[in-house]
Amino acid sequence: MVLVNWHTPKGLIIAAPGSGSGKTLVVMGLIAALRAQGMKIAAAKTGPDYIDTAFLSLAAGTKALNLDPWAMEQNRLKSLATTHASKADLLLIEGVMGLFDGAANGQGSTADLAETLGLPVLLVVDAARQSQSIAALVSGFANWRKNVQVAGVILNNVASVRHEQILRGALRALDIPLVGVLHKNQNFVVPSRHLGLVLPSDIEGMDAFINSVGAHIASQLDLDLVQTLARPLPNQNYSQRLAPLGQHIAIARDKAFAFIYAHWLEGWRNAGAKLSFFSPLNDEAPNSDCDAVFLPGGYPELHGERLANAHKFSVGLKAARSRNALIYGECGGYMVLGQSLTDKQGKTHKMTGLLPHSSAIDQPRRVLGYRALRHASPLPWDTELAGHEFHYSSASAHSLPPLFEAQDATGNVLCAMGGKDRNVMGSYAHVIDMKSGETP
Repeated sequence: MVLVNWHTPKGLIIAAPGSGSGKTLVVMGLIAALRAQGMKIAAAKTGPDYIDTAFLSLAAGTKALNLDPWAMEQNRLKSLATTHASKADLLLIEGVMGLFDGAANGQGSTADLAETLGLPVLLVVDAARQSQSIAALVSGFANWRKNVQVAGVILNNVASVRHEQILRGALRALDIPLVGVLHKNQNFVVPSRHLGLVLPSDIEGMDAFINSVGAHIASQLDLDLVQTLARPLPNQNYSQRLAPLGQHIAIARDKAFAFIYAHWLEGWRNAGAKLSFFSPLNDEAPNSDCDAVFLPGGYPELHGERLANAHKFSVGLKAARSRNALIYGECGGYMVLGQSLTDKQGKTHKMTGLLPHSSAIDQPRRVLGYRALRHASPLPWDTELAGHEFHYSSASAHSLPPLFEAQDATGNVLCAMGGKDRNVMGSYAHVIDMKSGETP
C-alpha cells in the first residue's frame, strides 16, 4: 500500500456525469476503506449541501467541510481545503450534481472547484443502461475542459460479469485508468426524505452500514491507485471569514437544528469567540451568559409538538432577547422564531413568538437556489453575502423590515427575505460566506 505523507496534504475529487450516480456512497466507502488501512482521511462536499456532509463526517470520524465555488472566493477555497487536510493523509471531496453542473449562471460547479484547487477528478459513472457508449461518455467528460483532469473512472451499477466485460472492452480505447467496478447491490442504498437524504443519526446501524460499504469498496477498487491519483493541495493562507455573531454564541444543535457549516464554527473559534450548544428538543435554554443565539436550519416541522412544549427553551430565548443578545435564525430556525408552524399533516404547533410570521409546510415544489444577499442589520457581517434557499415551507406576510434584499444566481431581483425586530432576526436564507467578487 502507498502511504501518503501528511506533511504534504493531497486531495482528490470524486464526481459524476449527473446526480444519482452513487457519489455519496462511493466516497463514504472509500473513506471507510482507507481508514481501515490506517489512514487519516479528511472529507469535504462541493456546494452548500448539509446532509451529504453529515454522512461524510460520520464516515471520516471528523467534521467534513463544505467547499462552495459559487459562494466562496478562490483563495478562501484553497485556504479552507489545505487547512482542513493538514492533519490528514488525504482529502476526499465529493462533487455536486454532474461534474460541469453549477448554479443557474453556470458558475460554482465541481469542475470549477477542481480547477481552483488543481485537483484531479475520479469519475463515478452509472453504467446501468450503458454498453459501448460508455467510452464516448467518459471521453466527452475527460476532454470537455482542458484544465479539468479526469484521472480515473469507477463504474457503478454494473449488471453482470458479461456487462462488465463489455464496459471494460469499450474503455480500453481511452487513456484513463479504470479504478474499479461496482456491481448493482440493493443492500447499499441510503433512504431518502423530502429534503434529500435522511440524516445519518436517523438510520439505525449506520456505522455498520458504512463499514460494510467500505469493505465492499476495498474488494472492488484499486485503493493504491486512488492514492496515486491524488495531487498536492495549493499552499494558501487566507483569513477572510464571517465574523462571530458575538463573543459568546449559544447554538441550537439537535435533530431539529442540524444544519451548521463547519467553516463557520472554526472561523468563530479562531476569532476568539466562545461557543456553547444547547438542545431545544431536550428543552434546554441558551446559556444565560451568551450575547448571541444562533438557531440553524434543520427539520423543526418533524418535531413540532416537542418544540411547542419546550418551555425552558422558549423562556430562555425571550430572556436573551430582553438582555439584547443578538438572536438569528436560518430557515428552520426562522420558522421557530415565528408564532406557529403547521406541519405536513396540517397540525399547527405554537412556536416561540419572537417574530410575527407563521410558517407552514405547504409548497408543492421545493424552493431552491443560490442567493446573493444584501443586508443592513445588526448582523456583524459584510453587507454583501452569498447563501442559498432549500425548503418546502412558506412564511406568512408581516409588517417588519426585511432582513435581506435578494437576487438569484443570474442577478434576477427576488422578493425581500425574512424580517428583523431590533435584536431578533431571521430568514429562509442559509448564509454560506461573504459574497465573492471573483469569476471562477
